[in-house]
Amino acid sequence: MKISPGILLLLAVSLSSSDALAFHPRALRTPRSHSLRMSVVEYPKTADDILWTPSWKSGGRDEKYGDLGQYCEDLSKVIRRKTRTVECGPVKFGSEHPIVRQTMATTDTSDVKGTMEQVMRCADKGFDLVRITVQGKREANAAAQIREGLFKKGYDIPLCADMHFQPVVSQLVADALEKIRINPGNFADGRKDFEDHIYESESDYISERSYLAEAFIPLVEKCRSLNRCMRIGTNHGSLSSRVLSFYGDTPRGMVESAIEFADMCRSQDYHNFVFSMKASNPLVMVQGYRLLAAEQYRLGWDYPLHLGVTEAGEGEDGRMKSAIGIGTLLADGIGDTIRVSLTEDPEYEYEPCNRLAEIAESQRSSNPEAHRLQTSVPSYADLRDITSFERRTADLPEQQLLDKVDVRGFLHRDGSVITSVTPEMFTPENVQYLYKSLGCKTAVGMPFKDVATSDSLLLRTVPDKTDYAARTGIRRLQDVATGIIVPAEELENNPLQDAVALMTLEDAVWKNGQLPEGAIRLAITINGEEPAELFSQIPSLNPSMILLQPKHGLSSLYAKRRTFEILKSMDCTIPVIHHFATDIDDSNELALQLGTKVGSLLSDGLGDGILIEPTSNSFSVDYVRTTAFSLLQGCRMRNTKTEFVSCPSCGRTLFDLQETTAKIQDATGHLPGVTIAVMGCIVNGPGEMADADFGYVGTLPGKVDLYYGKEVVRKSIKENDAVDGLVDLIKDYGMWKDKEKEEEEEEEQELIAAA
Repeated sequence: MKISPGILLLLAVSLSSSDALAFHPRALRTPRSHSLRMSVVEYPKTADDILWTPSWKSGGRDEKYGDLGQYCEDLSKVIRRKTRTVECGPVKFGSEHPIVRQTMATTDTSDVKGTMEQVMRCADKGFDLVRITVQGKREANAAAQIREGLFKKGYDIPLCADMHFQPVVSQLVADALEKIRINPGNFADGRKDFEDHIYESESDYISERSYLAEAFIPLVEKCRSLNRCMRIGTNHGSLSSRVLSFYGDTPRGMVESAIEFADMCRSQDYHNFVFSMKASNPLVMVQGYRLLAAEQYRLGWDYPLHLGVTEAGEGEDGRMKSAIGIGTLLADGIGDTIRVSLTEDPEYEYEPCNRLAEIAESQRSSNPEAHRLQTSVPSYADLRDITSFERRTADLPEQQLLDKVDVRGFLHRDGSVITSVTPEMFTPENVQYLYKSLGCKTAVGMPFKDVATSDSLLLRTVPDKTDYAARTGIRRLQDVATGIIVPAEELENNPLQDAVALMTLEDAVWKNGQLPEGAIRLAITINGEEPAELFSQIPSLNPSMILLQPKHGLSSLYAKRRTFEILKSMDCTIPVIHHFATDIDDSNELALQLGTKVGSLLSDGLGDGILIEPTSNSFSVDYVRTTAFSLLQGCRMRNTKTEFVSCPSCGRTLFDLQETTAKIQDATGHLPGVTIAVMGCIVNGPGEMADADFGYVGTLPGKVDLYYGKEVVRKSIKENDAVDGLVDLIKDYGMWKDKEKEEEEEEEQELIAAA
């Protein structure tokens, strides 16, 4: 008896419209007997049987689904992207559930007792999920013991197996653990090389899908049958040679790699998975996630996203880099689970991870206060292009014939740092310390700019004109091209020669840009609420810079985006400095807030510098300055110190990562413009060093390989000799300079002696 079309229709509508298109079984076979029986659906087993998403590169996707459109729910309010519920043991991912906080164990998984203890500490700290490394069958067996042991101790926190290169082992561990993380770049391809594999056509590229399906589909079947969760975790540093050849080392390549593996999952009617698009470069990471979110909107998919900046590093720098990437996306309403990857013990990841989730929750438009702030911003058209990155064009101040100081140094082409100071800092007993805190070199008491010296200063109150010593200290900074920005009303009462007069846009227009006595340039402040017609007056004022500080009562993010859209529509190229006034008194919180609130703009190329103005005395001038430079470097703007890309450690790590990283930082931390990658193993090593000049990668216990770019240049160096070998390698490539010995000046010695 044949199945009627009506029954077939009922079978079809029992699935969601999106899922119904995810697979196409070969047939609903009908029995030859007269009894009504239905056989089990046969899912595709080979690449030829899978209904693949049309190619982006050929234009087939555009033709079928239309142009790429939205990437988030709303461009004027923070509304969480709607995602399905994905189950992972007792934990659920998706927009109907709280953001999931997770971390990764750093222990050797074969050390069952040690790993259990670390997982329990993480659970007690508050984490919802812990990932562990599974390299082979030994670790898979250990993982099963760890899972069972945790249950016996009353811990049901889900465990995720981190899999690379081992399709067969992944099936074994799926029997025991709640979640499997696979890396599309190396799951089915054990070759970890960067040889030139040329894929000249679409047919060449898709021809290798057969071995992917053969290796991956058995794991998908296992996960579907056991209701296991999966993360399709694309990593910028480990894209396959095939993807690199066809799409390049790009966010688009990351997205296409993930979609390919999702197609195989969907072909098996398996939907209990999440995506991730991790990279050590926050800008690449943000673009990758936004592209994937946009593709999901276009395709009608709703899978959750796990957010993370991989190899973020340690301390405030690691927290800030994570906040730039994760915070930017959470502010878009994107993200269902997060991890802050630090080169520290995993327990220390909880506070920044949890805090970013809290900040995200407070920003959502479902929060009445957040809704009020976001809807108070005047309407505007958000025309940002999330498919590419381009930093706004800004023109530096130009020198004029009658200028008595060099105004060209008031700002920097790669991103400016303006530091807030007070008159008391210019007293004779303080001024030398101030010069050092501003990053100046000194010679016989005279300051000179260095690579990480503040470009300009904000001085809200000027020393009295009778205070010759303080004014001399200011003048010495002006003589080395340091801008001194002072409110215009202060200058009217207490003139300062060659100062930059600061006015609100309204006042500047009312005064027709007229400067107070002695002022050399104009700076204006914008609060984000000004009408567009007032913006049109800016070019006639010819300000050297704009300080952007949204007023209380407005969403900082949307008020700033509106400002940049208006300036762009005017072809305005005046530098815009983010003015971040804060009463924060905790260094970690400062890093997270800066990364989230300012990094979310700089990561879109919106902004030309940062002014941090603490409203308390919690931080020194030096700390605030270095934090500002760290923000610019984290946003890939101005490189003022050695950039370290260091992995967070896991069970694969072949040396003490924290200790080794500290040694390398001590030996090489004085090399601005140089990027060094410190990798515990080979899994992500060469790829994550795409942005690095040099690499230090563990290969065997006690052995290290040294890289120049992606090329191994020194193999199997003894670990005890490897740091010195890295220094020698940097010297060989002409990128080394000796540490400068600080000159002990007579003035400083006298100050110390008098103290």
